[in-house]
Amino acid sequence: MGVCAGIADYTGVNALWVRLGFLILLFTVAPILLPAYFVTGMLLSKKPPHLYVDQEETKYWQRVRQSPKRTAREIRSRFRDIDRRLADVETYYVTSNPRLSAEIERLR
Repeated sequence: MGVCAGIADYTGVNALWVRLGFLILLFTVAPILLPAYFVTGMLLSKKPPHLYVDQEETKYWQRVRQSPKRTAREIRSRFRDIDRRLADVETYYVTSNPRLSAEIERLR
């Protein structure tokens, strides 16, 4: 029914480990898990087949779910890097073109 696979996809853990954990819990601690598994499988909607474009997007959203703050820091860091590179490009073109430099200063 895909319940363990859905939990594995959501958390980013290998589905094999989620299934093994479920079986260990089922036979040792909580036999009530079997009916709960079937009820959950019937009630929850299926994952859309084209939810993610590629494997990289899948990994990205798993990282977001695991640690939103870390992901936000990574994105801010990437934007800072892009901003720095654009400033370098601007500096290169402005220093070699005084007319462009004057136009940029006029626009500020």
